[in-house]
Amino acid sequence: MLRSLRSPPRWPRFNAIPTDNERSETAHVSIHTAAIPVYSPKRVDRQHAIEFVITDPVSPEARSAMSSYFAELNDRFPTGFDAGDALAADPVAFQAPHGAFVIVRDGAISVGCGGIQRINVTTGEIKRMWIHADSRGIGLGRRLLDHLEYVAGQLGYTRVVLDTNATLKVAIAMYERADYHAIERYNDNPYAQRWFAKVLSVRS
Repeated sequence: MLRSLRSPPRWPRFNAIPTDNERSETAHVSIHTAAIPVYSPKRVDRQHAIEFVITDPVSPEARSAMSSYFAELNDRFPTGFDAGDALAADPVAFQAPHGAFVIVRDGAISVGCGGIQRINVTTGEIKRMWIHADSRGIGLGRRLLDHLEYVAGQLGYTRVVLDTNATLKVAIAMYERADYHAIERYNDNPYAQRWFAKVLSVRS
């Protein structure tokens, strides 16, 4: 559990009828506490609580995360987003031995997800990469991307590809910072407008 960022102010003890001095002290404390920032999880170092867990892609947790991802795409894309049969098709592609599905957990709460599926014997595709809006701004997106690359390497892939929509400018910037390079279209995803690839480094 998260600890309080600071102890609450020590309030003056009042008599039944406060004195003038006590009224003055109370006014001072009230002014002081008004300046205390409202608690935000982004102001706390929560990195120690984050886990990246490979899970069954047909589990309720995985389906809930993917559904949240699809709902956000529907809100953000100018044309909306129709997931079609993705909730049924994705779990098949994300199954071992050629794929994997990762849940990001902050303690006991799922705050993100991402998957790997097979393109060919040397290439895996990163799919359904998503971090909950309330958990952004603390580097989880890049950590998830790095972890998915690691998982892809463990599955035997030496290269990963991914696609995205031009609306997702923050994601595109992150891919470019992570040494992804633009490539030609490699799939028939109707919502994809940008395609990227990266050769994985050899890890010991």
